[in-house]
Amino acid sequence: MSPPPPPLGRGRRRAAQAFDEALDDADLVAARGALAQGRWQNARSLLVHTGDDWDRRGHRVTVLARESYSAAWAREWLLAEPESADAAVLLALAQVRRALHGKGKPAPAREACRQAAERVPADPTPWLGLLMLECAAGTDQDVVRAFEQVRARHPDHHHAHHLMVARLAGRRTEAGPDPLHEVYDFANWAAEQAPADSPLAILPVIAHAERYRVLAAAGHEPADPAASGHWTGRRARQVMKAAFDWWLEWELEGHPRRLIDLNFLAHAKFCEGRGAEAAALFHRIGRYATPAPWSYPDRDPHTAFTAARAGALGTA
Repeated sequence: MSPPPPPLGRGRRRAAQAFDEALDDADLVAARGALAQGRWQNARSLLVHTGDDWDRRGHRVTVLARESYSAAWAREWLLAEPESADAAVLLALAQVRRALHGKGKPAPAREACRQAAERVPADPTPWLGLLMLECAAGTDQDVVRAFEQVRARHPDHHHAHHLMVARLAGRRTEAGPDPLHEVYDFANWAAEQAPADSPLAILPVIAHAERYRVLAAAGHEPADPAASGHWTGRRARQVMKAAFDWWLEWELEGHPRRLIDLNFLAHAKFCEGRGAEAAALFHRIGRYATPAPWSYPDRDPHTAFTAARAGALGTA
């Protein structure tokens, strides 16, 4: 029996209008819409054409896997094409998402990721799914092992490095605003190891925001990031300047997750009080806002993004 279509309530439509995890990937949006109606052939074609562009493949699979109907339709796909590695990878990440939302158990999701990895040994995407799971519920050793498997296949994997930064930022909360915290060391190391044109150059900015999220939640920083001194110290300013200068030089229009970086960078520049630089970034972001980091530490992301954009563009 075919799975039922997903519910389409008013709240779901409003949320989709505010934040779309597909970002500006029109082909992904189309495939996701078709998958919602049970037409998995569109997702099949999308992933075939994505090939070994691992950052794009990871982005597309994780977005498709986030939908409530994805696991059911991936199983339908596997029934029709039992040898399909793409269907196995999609099913594995869909099971990861279900486990992360308490709708499934972690053990079957882990096993699905490992089985998918065996089908496509060169693909980091099944290991990305496992990393997502371990970052939420695994030990530090489990996290490191999954991350190393991703890096062995794609050393500059964008999403995997973001996950590691978010995980590391939560360590040693009791230390407070420590400028020598390990998350900064990791982000700097990754940026230095990456090629000159890699968007991992912006990873130190991501680390700064993720550490703020943790510190503010623990009461070590103000709940309003713009009122925090977290972005105005000498080290922070150096990080923001280096990242902004990199963006001015490279501005990778083709990277599938570049809008996530742009949101973090715009947030940092706004909190730093650099309105003109923030405005340039808001122009590039356009309507593609992302929940993080505007929601940090516990804010309505749409309200925070709109207010920051209006302040930077002088339309408040």
